[in-house]
Formats: sequence, structure tokens, C-alpha cells
Amino acid sequence: MRVRDCCPPLVDAPLAPADAERLAHAFAALADPVRLRLLSLVAAAGEVCSCDLVEPLDKAQPTVSHHTKVLAEAGLIVGEKRGRWVWWRVVPDVVDDIHRALGSAAGASATSTH
Repeated sequence: MRVRDCCPPLVDAPLAPADAERLAHAFAALADPVRLRLLSLVAAAGEVCSCDLVEPLDKAQPTVSHHTKVLAEAGLIVGEKRGRWVWWRVVPDVVDDIHRALGSAAGASATSTH
């Protein structure tokens, strides 16, 4: 997934269908609490080995592998195989684009009165 060059803030303009598809795929990946926590662990570490995600997530290795795969397919993280293990890191451009798309929407919600 490549979100770059897409997605004006949601309150500024309607999303193009392709942009909505890409963002929805990323949001679906992030809708799981384990994946959201996994992404935050990878982002905080900068780069982390799959083997170091088992304990903080309190999940078995196959479960961690499933969740990293979902995040990778959504374009949120990338992995590099080193020996037996995969080392993961966040794709900053994609995360920045998601933040940018939501940024003005969050600000508008906070300042609007109902």
C-alpha cells in the first residue's frame, strides 16, 4: 500500500475512491488492539526483531507472525529477514499520511460545537 500523494485531511475534501480504499486497508489493520500495540512497539524501538515481540505482546510466535503480516500487507511496517528472524520497522511515510488525513478531522472535532 502506498498512501503517499493522497489523502487530503478528511474535513478539507472528499476522498477519492482509491484513497479511501488505501486508508480503509490501513485502518482495518490498525483496528485490532494487538496490531495497534505491535505497531507502537516497533515505532518506539525504531527496529525490532520478531523474537522480541512475543513477550511484550504476551502472544505466541505464530500469532505475532500473523499480526506482523497483516501490518506489512497494509504497508505500515516492513521486514528484513536476518537469519531465522525478521526485523521490523515502521514505514514513516505511510504512518505520516494516515496522521495527516486524520489530523484536521481530529482538530475540527475538538473545536466544533454540537
